[in-house]
Amino acid sequence: MSRAASPAPHRSRAPSTPRLRVGFLLASQFTLSAFANFVDVLRLAADEGDRSRPIHCDWHVLSSDMKPIRASCGLSIHPDTRLGDPRSYDYIVVVGGLLDEVAPLPPEAMRFLKDAAAADVGLVGVCTGAFLLHQAGLMDGYRCCVSWFHHEDFLDRFDGLTPISDQIFVVDRNRLTCSGGVSSAHLAAFLVDRHVGAAAAQKSLHIMIIDAQHQGETPQPGLPLELSTRDPLVRGALVRLQHALHAPPSVQQIADGLGVSRRKLERHFQASLNLSPAAAGTRLRLAHAKLLLREPRLAQSEIAARSGFADASHLQRVFRAHEGLTPSQFRQRALSQEEV
Repeated sequence: MSRAASPAPHRSRAPSTPRLRVGFLLASQFTLSAFANFVDVLRLAADEGDRSRPIHCDWHVLSSDMKPIRASCGLSIHPDTRLGDPRSYDYIVVVGGLLDEVAPLPPEAMRFLKDAAAADVGLVGVCTGAFLLHQAGLMDGYRCCVSWFHHEDFLDRFDGLTPISDQIFVVDRNRLTCSGGVSSAHLAAFLVDRHVGAAAAQKSLHIMIIDAQHQGETPQPGLPLELSTRDPLVRGALVRLQHALHAPPSVQQIADGLGVSRRKLERHFQASLNLSPAAAGTRLRLAHAKLLLREPRLAQSEIAARSGFADASHLQRVFRAHEGLTPSQFRQRALSQEEV
């Protein structure tokens, strides 16, 4: 049975010109959450309260043929506006999705993006939308944010561009890219802050139950860059560790899950990272602890539990041994840097 989202009802136009105008290009198999987070920030910033009138912001889903676009979750979105003059928008947002299944944008959309770039319209890549912008030849010479999960995929597919995978979004002149998920809400809030005002950006995030607006330099909650590898076996093991931070599996359990011997797994880790699987797992858990330490309201006992350490004392011992300072000292330094 086909599942399709109902077309949005007609939105009455306000007489004033919106301060922020956004057009969306959705790739086949796009990530619905990344798109929804971005557009909901615009929706909530556009009007008083949550009435959703496009007064301060305006947004449209663009298409050359107006056919429904299927998301990776199976739902479909109906475009509401045909491709036209890209100068009608302040930004064109390209939302990507499943890397192995996302199809290239249609030729008409590619031409539209190139026309937008020529007209100095801002181009935004959300999730794997950065891949599509690069395929269009529109990211040369620009810094580019990619999810830690796709860092090596990006290196494998594209030459001459180094992805940034240790922050949630990157703004480089008129190219803006983000890692997807909740980071798309923070990138949208950045644009609302720039064009509409800080109060509107904060209002949107608060209504969405997002505590605070994060800047682009905020670290991604993912793999540390020193654990980057192109070895598929090691990458598979690291992902399994990443998905079970609170209760780390043993090396044998990981090997069994990947269908290899423990000895083979250890050889691959040593060859690609010069680390044992256990040592890599410790670094991964410490990276997550560092991320949580930036939240001043979290107790160290809770951080230890979320990061797979036995208790706060265990966290403190391992943290000091690897980082040369205590978790409290790290937290104080990190929070003081954010205040600057």
